[in-house]
Amino acid sequence: QVQLVESGGGLVQAGGSLRLSCAASGSIGSINFMGWHRQAPGKQRELVARITSGGSTNYGDSVKGRFTISRDNAKNTVYLQMNSLTPEDTAVYYCNADVTLTSGRRYFKWGQGTQVTVSS
Repeated sequence: QVQLVESGGGLVQAGGSLRLSCAASGSIGSINFMGWHRQAPGKQRELVARITSGGSTNYGDSVKGRFTISRDNAKNTVYLQMNSLTPEDTAVYYCNADVTLTSGRRYFKWGQGTQVTVSS
């Protein structure tokens, strides 16, 4: 009922920037929140950033001051601007969305993930 399409991942040098996007589609009445988690090899998945319907944001401690999450409500799209990247940011980044469907039912969805690799 809900699809998430992620884009923008790739290879970047340390100190560089990338911008990820995630577009939600389907039977969406409204979005409660959208965000990003990441998982590096041998590590647990961790929160990167989240933005609510009211525009409130939350960031993981390791990315505060470097990453910025934003949204385009009309397009049901969330963006993650990543600056000052380091090799520690190398991970698979997963989009997620908590939505209220047109039926009125609340629904949560994970994207398939996009690889971000930062070289030193």
